[in-house]
Amino acid sequence: MAQIKVVMPKMGESVMEATILNWVVQPGDSIEMDDTLVEIATDKVDSEVPSPADGVVGEIFFKVDDVVPVGEVICTLLTDGDEAGASDDAPTREVAPEAEAVSNGAEQSVVQQVQEPVTVPAEASSNGSEKSATGGDRFYSPLVRNIARQEGIGTSELARVSGTGRDGRVTKNDILTYIENRSTAPTESKAAPTQPAPKATPKPTTNNNGAAIEPLLAETGAAKSLSGGDEIIEMDRMRKLIAEHMVKSKRISPHVTSFLEIDVTNVVNWRNKVKAEYQERHGSKITFTPIFIEAIAKAIRDFPMINVSVDGTQIIVKKDINVGMAAALPSGNLIVPVIKNADRLNLVGITEAVNDLASRARNNQLKPDEIQGGTFTMTNVGTFGNTSGMPIINQPQVAILSVGAIKKKPAVLETEHGDVIAVRHMMYLSLSYDHRVVDGFLGGSFLRRVGDYLEQFDTSQRV
Repeated sequence: MAQIKVVMPKMGESVMEATILNWVVQPGDSIEMDDTLVEIATDKVDSEVPSPADGVVGEIFFKVDDVVPVGEVICTLLTDGDEAGASDDAPTREVAPEAEAVSNGAEQSVVQQVQEPVTVPAEASSNGSEKSATGGDRFYSPLVRNIARQEGIGTSELARVSGTGRDGRVTKNDILTYIENRSTAPTESKAAPTQPAPKATPKPTTNNNGAAIEPLLAETGAAKSLSGGDEIIEMDRMRKLIAEHMVKSKRISPHVTSFLEIDVTNVVNWRNKVKAEYQERHGSKITFTPIFIEAIAKAIRDFPMINVSVDGTQIIVKKDINVGMAAALPSGNLIVPVIKNADRLNLVGITEAVNDLASRARNNQLKPDEIQGGTFTMTNVGTFGNTSGMPIINQPQVAILSVGAIKKKPAVLETEHGDVIAVRHMMYLSLSYDHRVVDGFLGGSFLRRVGDYLEQFDTSQRV
């Protein structure tokens, strides 16, 4: 008779925790090797944890919506005739839901420095504040520490937050409740009857990039106006992450957008000529996306200061050129798989990477590392028939390029016999950039260079 402890797997280089989305099995259920035990999520990627052996599900230690550190035992399996039930060496633990996995808006998935949990004596676990008086040995999850950093809560103040989680840990709900009470405390005193109490204004804090921001979670938006026929829909988990990411980016970076119209007739004609041959040879289609990414990667090599991030007053120049491609999922949500080292790949290599990532994104099969590490992002608004757009920077990057729909238009061509008007395939490019570190000269020059690479595309190359 044997018992197998199933732990939360490490699903990416910088992934330190995951959220339980759904238990497919319950205690006492029989399960075969490789069948799905539980569905989990890290930031934007949902995954499944398979059973490591045939057996019967024993104990389940976490509930739906619990955030579980990598390496933590999530359930047990009983094999060789064991009966489902409790085990002396794997006691059942009641764990309060700590948080829903939240992406750091300024870092698509930031590597957090996670300290090891410290065992709390039984007599102190009932009162988290007793252990937190000094704050030195108390465990805080990366999510809690990230929220505290954004809200300007120091270590000594964080130690005073009462925790309702396991062993007195501070959960996401604990710190958000503390922040709400902290920012609204001044409004609790009653004002004179003739003078309404002033609205509390949250004190601006600083984000990871040193920019002053207001607490995002405290905002209520515009006044609500509802009628009987209106429908209220709660955002799903991914939409909440996207909303947080977009709002934070606009607060961090002063956005400037430049536009450029280019002639991509050579690109269109070349693709029409080779697409049948490419599909026959490689078993997949060649789209315009890899051609755009190739031009972007070349232009980044020419202008490396577009491939940077900002940390306070320091500029971090990235050595790798990792181009993310924003993709819309069937659910309507957004995800950004990343082509790593795009400048080291030829057009065929980029095409295969694009097709593979796009296919697995549609089927929810991306790995966490495949949406991390991007240094520049491209979004294709032309997919929806739009001619141009003003995209929001994907933090902590400093620029994002949008490509519009390709349209046939009359254009003036200069020839050795004079100017002529011809029907050409034209397209708009737009570049949004962070004006803290990218000025108009760099942004405009980079955008122009991308356009040059596309207009001067080599139509003699083979696939």
